[in-house]
Amino acid sequence: MNKQQEKILIVDDVSKNIQILGNILAQKDYSIAYAQNGFEALKICDMQDFDLILLDIMMPGIDGYEVCNRLKKDPRTKDIPIIFLTAKADMESIVKGFEIGGQEYITKPFNSAELLARVHTHLLLKKQKQELKSINQHLEELVKERTNQLEIANKKLAQLDQAKSNFLSLISHEMRTPLNGIIGLTQLLNQTNIDADQKEYLEYLTEVSSRLVSFSEIAMLITRLKTDKYNPDILPVSIDHLIETSINAFRKKNPDSLLSIHYEKPDNRFLILADSDLVMIGISMLLENAEKFAGPGPKLSISITRSNKMVHMHFIDQGSGFSDEAFKHIFQLFAAGDILHKEGSGLSLATLKLIVDVHKGDIYVKNIKPQGAKVSLSFPESK
Repeated sequence: MNKQQEKILIVDDVSKNIQILGNILAQKDYSIAYAQNGFEALKICDMQDFDLILLDIMMPGIDGYEVCNRLKKDPRTKDIPIIFLTAKADMESIVKGFEIGGQEYITKPFNSAELLARVHTHLLLKKQKQELKSINQHLEELVKERTNQLEIANKKLAQLDQAKSNFLSLISHEMRTPLNGIIGLTQLLNQTNIDADQKEYLEYLTEVSSRLVSFSEIAMLITRLKTDKYNPDILPVSIDHLIETSINAFRKKNPDSLLSIHYEKPDNRFLILADSDLVMIGISMLLENAEKFAGPGPKLSISITRSNKMVHMHFIDQGSGFSDEAFKHIFQLFAAGDILHKEGSGLSLATLKLIVDVHKGDIYVKNIKPQGAKVSLSFPESK
């Protein structure tokens, strides 16, 4: 601590007291200023900065209490520590001094060692408070800077996410028109006089085109769900109706499917609050996955339970389940998380997660022993 930079103001109407205090403080090379009444003290404080004020209480004009009160109300001087100097040692005077903002009380006559010790203590405390304030200001600036950087990064991420959604939407839209044309042409060609090999090629072309159309539809749905452009029509609906309608639609679409579906129809009529179209899209995805990836002679069992004002649909297949790697990012878009989805990026479970999120529901996935996987979709029950 550099003592020469520490400025102390002595305020006392008795010149002898000022001289005594000045001599004591001169031992430590403090910079000293003097005032002989309250008005003069306030005027000096208005022109200069001080690190400490030694303030007499009993003075003509305005006393030390009033001087202290005014200094503490001024934002520029409120943090200057004030030590009261007085011959009044009664408890009422001491309490009053602390109540208006004084930091210390020294009674006359002064003990030099005690005075210097208390002055040193309050100067040290003031310096430490200033350092702490400086550190806090630096931290606030640092937090503000980091917050701004985070906001900029989040904005960039949002822009990238929007760009990705726009790109996905554009690609999906551009794919649909030529794909529908290809499917129409293959259907026409299939009705012409073609040999067995050509018929096989056309069937494969139809299958591939249908898969691309399905991908396009899922991509469009994902884009709408992620950008909040899908306005769900939430109404009470029978979960039994949704499952049976989805199964019938799957059978009609896949007449040659080998998937064996066992639906345990519940005794009670469960109603959920849901967008029927969205829920049936989710069910259809699970049926398609089971048909494609649940192994030879695929089997799928569907059941319904209820708990905690939620209705749960359980889909259990007998395939090889999920790998440990798949579980790490099972609901991420463009991650290999689907049931036995070994052909590339999986979308079904990620889409299912978006669907249940729209309904404030949930999705649970786990492997079951000795073989298979279980996917459960939960939706709020309609009262």
